Amino acid sequence: MTGTARHFFARGNTAHGVHYLYHSAFQGLSKMVVLTGWPGTGKSTAIRGLADAAINQGWSVELFHSPLNPDELDALIIPGLKIGVADGTVCEGLPSSSSVETVYLEFGNALNRSLLSEETVEQVETLQEQLQTYYGKAYESFLSALRVHDEWEKFYIEAMDFDKADELVHELVDSLFGSRTVSQKASVRHLFFGAATPRGSVDHIQNLTADLGRRILLKGRPGSGKSTLLKRLAAAAEARGFDVEVFHCGFDPNSLDMLIFPEIGSAIFDSTAPHEYFPKRDSDEILDMYERLIVPGTDERFAEELEPIKQRYSQKMKEAIAYLEEARQLDGRIKRFYTEATDFTVVDRLNNELRQTVDESASIR
Repeated sequence: MTGTARHFFARGNTAHGVHYLYHSAFQGLSKMVVLTGWPGTGKSTAIRGLADAAINQGWSVELFHSPLNPDELDALIIPGLKIGVADGTVCEGLPSSSSVETVYLEFGNALNRSLLSEETVEQVETLQEQLQTYYGKAYESFLSALRVHDEWEKFYIEAMDFDKADELVHELVDSLFGSRTVSQKASVRHLFFGAATPRGSVDHIQNLTADLGRRILLKGRPGSGKSTLLKRLAAAAEARGFDVEVFHCGFDPNSLDMLIFPEIGSAIFDSTAPHEYFPKRDSDEILDMYERLIVPGTDERFAEELEPIKQRYSQKMKEAIAYLEEARQLDGRIKRFYTEATDFTVVDRLNNELRQTVDESASIR
């Protein structure tokens, strides 16, 4: 029997700069394996190989993707073994405590420095400076887009019935949990289900909700209360002792986009662009926040004012994505220099060490 994979991000390129959620996402582990070394020396490939081996041995895994190269992996967790493996050069905020055994594997040892000329080193340094410049430009554009988004939200916030919003929260809490409580401290994990990437928004909502019996798809305009609703539901779940996975917005991490309640097999998520979905199962439900909470006719009343706001927002988002694509290309050029100077017989040995480290808890070959 093969295992399954759940897909996440815990690093995001956001309107507030690079944002990490590894401290929360990797809580509760007993062992951490941290891979160190330059980009292009095989760390992501090693994580992918370990993930494939674990799945083939029947272990379920959690895979954490790179927001710059979403086909690449930054980290993984094997929950059944309470083991995490992460590229320490890109995964900031990894938990460290006396209760977590931490092992370091230096992939930098695979680099043959004699193959890096002084000229090459200078080229890499220049590319790294350019990379940081384009990251900075992307973050500036995302922040500008967020400010435009705030303008957009204001129209709907001012048209909201807050009494109905309170009623809706109580209705959903009752629908999800009834009178049930759990006599334990809730586990609350903070994660991303998606990210802004060089190819646009990428999300793993369908993967993460595939095995859940109930999905509530939130519809509505910016400012119609979706994130606030999710925050209040998360607090209610935690107060009742229910575990909750809290998914932050990959554009604005101060906002929430999804909650998963594993113990009751339910999820509720923002199902609007850029992660818009529609019911696919009989058990799927739509909750339209605009219809429930916003004064009827608001769209029509402010259509003329809203149209240029939408256009400015779209323009800034496209601009930010273009800067991320420039960053991706620069990152690829940097990696190629290091890959060409890497001794892959050493990488193979490090991969074996990684498997052996995990083999201390399970037989994965």
